[in-house]
Amino acid sequence: MNRTATWSCFPCILAAAFAVMASPASAAERAEPGADGNIPHLRKQGTATQLIVQGKPFVILGGEIHNSSASSLAYMEPVWPKLAAMNLNTVLATVSWELVEPEEGRFDFTLVDGLIEGARKNKLRLVFLWFGSWKNGVSSYVPGWVKTDVKRFPRVQRRDGTKGEVLTPLSDDNCKADATAFAALMRHIRQIDQRDQTVLMVQVENEVGLLGDARDRSPLAEKLFAQPVPPELLDYLARHKDSLIPEFRRHWEAAGFKSSGTWSEVFGDEADESFMAWHYARYMGRIVAGGKAQYPLPMFVNAWLIQHEGQKAGAYPSGGPVSKMIDVWRAGGPAIDLFAPDIYLPDFEGVCASYTRSGNPLFIPEAGRGPDAAAKALVAIGQFGAIGFCPFGIDSMSAENPVKDTYRVLADLMPALAQAQGTGKIILLADRREGSRMIDLAGYRLEVSPGGGGRGGSGSGYAIVIASGADEFFVAGAGLGIHFSARSPGPRQTGILAIDEGRFQDGKWVPGRRMNGDENAGGWRLQLPGGGPSIQRIRLYRYD
Repeated sequence: MNRTATWSCFPCILAAAFAVMASPASAAERAEPGADGNIPHLRKQGTATQLIVQGKPFVILGGEIHNSSASSLAYMEPVWPKLAAMNLNTVLATVSWELVEPEEGRFDFTLVDGLIEGARKNKLRLVFLWFGSWKNGVSSYVPGWVKTDVKRFPRVQRRDGTKGEVLTPLSDDNCKADATAFAALMRHIRQIDQRDQTVLMVQVENEVGLLGDARDRSPLAEKLFAQPVPPELLDYLARHKDSLIPEFRRHWEAAGFKSSGTWSEVFGDEADESFMAWHYARYMGRIVAGGKAQYPLPMFVNAWLIQHEGQKAGAYPSGGPVSKMIDVWRAGGPAIDLFAPDIYLPDFEGVCASYTRSGNPLFIPEAGRGPDAAAKALVAIGQFGAIGFCPFGIDSMSAENPVKDTYRVLADLMPALAQAQGTGKIILLADRREGSRMIDLAGYRLEVSPGGGGRGGSGSGYAIVIASGADEFFVAGAGLGIHFSARSPGPRQTGILAIDEGRFQDGKWVPGRRMNGDENAGGWRLQLPGGGPSIQRIRLYRYD
């Protein structure tokens, strides 16, 4: 789960505008509270998708604990307060099939109950990660009664004849056993948590896909691969031909946009990975649909990403929900609400952009926990309108990590941030040490330059800017200077009426220091000092 990679300096990733493209076919648009009342659900706001909890938008300021941490309530006892002190509002925690159903048909939810109780005591929410049939491409979290019955629960077979500890997605028995356990889990969560809504979403499996080969080579797989591509998939592709992910569309186009034929005939070089993606999506879509029948929380799957251009399927998990395969996954698993990238790659912004295409809501369940995690959180939430951001191994994160202060400020800013998401009234700024640069927002031109000394040296300034009303902006961040000038019809000159440092309390703005003196460079610009992030409200006026 935690594959080490570096992320280049924060300013290098900030170039594109806030962009979440709408799609009438996206699962997020279909997700509603339904007959279960106002349970956590997804809702569109403009170009963004928001998680709604108890009637209000909720942005996950989260962290994923290590895989084994949640397997012991005693181990978690001292961890909960540490997580709360880091200003998280949500913890991502594993629930494994082997501990929930140690014997077939006998379910034990003691651990689940204890995790929910621990979160509640510390005023935290949960996203459960269901480690069922697969975790990181292998089946290490399945119960012993599944592991030892290789005839009933068959494995994949690679080209070299090896099998190993990997359940095949082609087996109906494999899927039914997993789906039964997951449905029991969701039924139990509904019974004990529907009122309190501690559990907000559920990740189903973890980083699925086949490692070591591009597809299953078992006799059953060979038989299915030689058969025609299922008409359900081809019908979906035909209906969405003009909006398919471009990388996938090119391969279908290269094969002639065929409307029938075998996998090789229809998808050419992408046949193996497309075949696996279809069967993983069908398998997991069935599990999700069964779970939602018990308790329809938002449910997502996460992806181990392609690590570099030209990497072949099998070197990364073949058939997993990498961005180029999202259309196959949508066709095969329509009950899945979103596809989430686990990001350990240098091009953080590029990955975010690739996972906001064709209406996919962005959620980042895993990312590196280094000092740049704070900047990544701002990019994901401020620039791409993410539902949430979660560094991996949060229980190992230093208390001095900047993400602690950034989460505090984002939590304070949440009323204004939630209202602005998807409306075009929010931008993310960064000090790229290239001199000043210009960005337009809400009728004003913002000239952004280094200010306040930054923190940590070059490229350290950053800010989220929200247009909150006529001639009014909230700015949260550190180490930047911003000069505002009018760009809309009216008086030509712009003056600063007032700058107040402050915070939101119970959804209302509470001003602190008035920053109209030296702190605004003599009335010329707003300055965010270096050090920890803060929130300032600037009100402008215009004159000739």
